[in-house]
Amino acid sequence: MNKKFRIVGINFDHMHMGDLLRMAHSHPDAEIVGLSDTQASRMTAAAENFSIPADRLFTDYRSCLETTQPDLVILCPATGEHALWTQKVAEFGVHILVEKPFAASLADADAMIAAQNAQGKILAINWPIRWFPSYITAKRLLDEGLIGDLTNFHHYGGNRGPLYHLADKISQTPTPEMKTASWFYQKALGGGSLLDYAGYGATIGTWFQGGRKPLEVTCVTDEAPPLEVDEHSVTICRYAHGLSKIETRWGTFTDPWILQPQPFCGFVLCGTAGTISIPDYATELRVQTHATPEGYSIPVDRVAPPFENPIQYLLNAINGGDFELGPLHPKIARIGQQIVDTAATSAREKRTVPLLG
Repeated sequence: MNKKFRIVGINFDHMHMGDLLRMAHSHPDAEIVGLSDTQASRMTAAAENFSIPADRLFTDYRSCLETTQPDLVILCPATGEHALWTQKVAEFGVHILVEKPFAASLADADAMIAAQNAQGKILAINWPIRWFPSYITAKRLLDEGLIGDLTNFHHYGGNRGPLYHLADKISQTPTPEMKTASWFYQKALGGGSLLDYAGYGATIGTWFQGGRKPLEVTCVTDEAPPLEVDEHSVTICRYAHGLSKIETRWGTFTDPWILQPQPFCGFVLCGTAGTISIPDYATELRVQTHATPEGYSIPVDRVAPPFENPIQYLLNAINGGDFELGPLHPKIARIGQQIVDTAATSAREKRTVPLLG
């Protein structure tokens, strides 16, 4: 790369802002030129961690963008405000990275796509597990035909809950009052485990399946008043070629980045010629084939730039590199959003629903 890319972080609702800023801070061709949040206190930790001076901190996003003139904006608002913030920032003609999930609804996702298409700039939706060596390896093995045609996938995604950790996966012990205050538990802001985690299974699963869509979706969520959002959901997608399952859980026994819970968080892929088991954070995959039905292990690939993290990947794309038709691309992520929207409708109406949108 032949230039310093200017990066701004706007809206600290989601704790992953700290993780993404750390990637930007570590990139040799990137500079964090500004941070913005309506609550100045929420920027304090990032400003200290990455030595960002006070004159680069803004409580007004317009002042931030006008002053800093960034190339890329990282957005981490509450899910229910993804469309609002994408449309606000798109007016400034910058590339945008939105932290998962895509949006609170398919209509919001389409509004985000339209806003960036009008500017001719990249809109990318980051799914952190896309960068895990285990998933990169699994996609390579699928493309090489190791397990034949993929007939179904099973995804179990979640953690102890969104209030148990901060940026950089720093653990904390939540109180009941924290649920009341957190947007993660507010329906109007896109809270709930279904919206938080089903997009992982739906979007990465769509990537694994080469963009194929289900015909219909059936979803059940837990109902645990006084909570107004779910903490557990099970979604069945019926494709022309088979059934796949996406399960989301706030309340796993352990956090998968510390100790894998049971059932493990990750994917199991089933094909016409074999299976692949892919726990999150795995250093090896477990494979079955007709030749070795007892199974064997395959070490994960060593991943090289620009595929180590989303900042590397996007700066490479902005600089003329490939923006592949993968999980970050709106065309694939939109299919994931279709599945999540249909699942939410199914759970609400307690019936099987044809794929929406």
